[in-house]
Amino acid sequence: MTIVERYNFLIDYFQQNNPNAASELHFSNAYELMLAVVLSAQCTDKRVNMVTPVLFTKYPTPYDLANASYNDVYEIIKSISYPNNKTKHLLGLAQKLVTDFNGTVPDSLEALTTLPGVGRKTANVILSVVFDLPAMAVDTHVFRVANRLGIVENATTPLEVEKQLVQHFPEHLLARAHHWLILHGRYVCLARAPKCSECGIASVCKTARL
Repeated sequence: MTIVERYNFLIDYFQQNNPNAASELHFSNAYELMLAVVLSAQCTDKRVNMVTPVLFTKYPTPYDLANASYNDVYEIIKSISYPNNKTKHLLGLAQKLVTDFNGTVPDSLEALTTLPGVGRKTANVILSVVFDLPAMAVDTHVFRVANRLGIVENATTPLEVEKQLVQHFPEHLLARAHHWLILHGRYVCLARAPKCSECGIASVCKTARL
């Protein structure tokens, strides 16, 4: 099977079985999504969704968060992984949004990645989910699933995986494909014990353990 045939199979499968794949983080605007994605690094979406309602209610805008105290924010997010660094990131990005972007989340990769705690992956999530731009965010799930399936070749870094996925997935499907791969990695293609016998795309997977 060629790589093009493999992509076509995956697209057909996911369009039939998960046509409305979307982020499992709870948010209502770009600012809230940014905070949630920063908090989600090496942490489950479920845990993040438990703390963000309080965070969003207390600091509904970047201006509110920019003036918050470290201790107050830390107390809200302390059950999240790496709360010290993430508190600093949240305060820093809010302050930069206010000083550099008039309190508005920017819509370019270059601008987004100037914000504390916002790397390429987080920026691409915001671009694709909020602004509906053709961006592919590569987290650990996407990286693992893409390599296991064989839809990337000799891709040893997230950026290499991103470039190949962007090249092969149709532009209008990139944002959806990001969620297809994440959710597949989260619930089926697990890191330590992939559920190959339950996987609907195992027949085209290069590493399926059947």
